[in-house]
Amino acid sequence: QRTKNNKAKHKKTKLTSMVHAALLEKGEHAVVSREEWKVAREALLLKEKELTRERERVARARQKLPWVKVDQSYEFAGPHGTRTLPDLFDGCSQLIVYHFMFGADWEEGCKSCSFLCDGVDGVRPHLKARDVSLVVVSTASPDKLQAYERRLGWKFPWYSCGGTSFNKDFNATFDNTEDVDWKEVAGISVFFKTDDGTVYHTYNSFARGLENFILTYDYLDILPKGRDEEKLHEPMDWVKRHVDYDFTKL
Repeated sequence: QRTKNNKAKHKKTKLTSMVHAALLEKGEHAVVSREEWKVAREALLLKEKELTRERERVARARQKLPWVKVDQSYEFAGPHGTRTLPDLFDGCSQLIVYHFMFGADWEEGCKSCSFLCDGVDGVRPHLKARDVSLVVVSTASPDKLQAYERRLGWKFPWYSCGGTSFNKDFNATFDNTEDVDWKEVAGISVFFKTDDGTVYHTYNSFARGLENFILTYDYLDILPKGRDEEKLHEPMDWVKRHVDYDFTKL
C-alpha cells in the first residue's frame, strides 16, 4: 500500500511540475491548492538539501587546499599609520582580505564592491569570535579611502596597498603588459598565521565566487522574481551605492 501511495505521490509531483513549468514559460505561475503546493515544496526541498550537502562537501575540500608560504613583506597605509601583513591578523590566526576596486586615480570606489562591503561591519565581530580578522584593501590613497568610507557610513579597517605589489601578487591588480581589459578586479584572499609568525596564503575567490558574500542576493533568490537581472546589459547594472538610491521615485 505504501509503495502504491509513493508512486501516486511521485506521479502527482511530476504532473504538477510539468504544469508549473509550462505556465512559467508563459510568464505565469500555477495557482494550486495548499496540498498541491506542499507536494511541490517538498520536491524542491529535496534539491535544497542536496545543495546544502554539496556546499558542505566543497567547503571541506576548500579547507584541505595546500598552502603557499608568503615570503614577501608588505606595508599597508591606514588611518592610524602603517601596518604589515602579520599586523592585519589583529591577534587572530586567520585573515580575510577583500580586494576592493578603488584605483589610485579613481574618484570613488566600485559600486559592486560597495554592494558587497555593505555587509562587512555586521559580520566582523562574529568572525573575530571565531579567530578571524577581516580587512579591506585598495590601491587608492588612505585619504580617498577614508573619505569614501565616511560617505558610506562604514567602520571596517580599510588600508591602502598602493605603492606595494600586494594586489598584483594576489591577482587583483594588473598592469598594461598583461593581456587583460582591466587593471583592477575584486577578490578575496585568505591567509593563515602560525604561532611562530609565518604567514601562508590558503585561498582566493573572484568573479561570481564573490556572490557567496552578498547577502542581498540570498534574499532575492527566494523571491518569485528572483534577481530579475536577465534583461540588464550587466547583472549588477541596477546596483547603486546604498546612499544613492532615490526611493521617492518609486
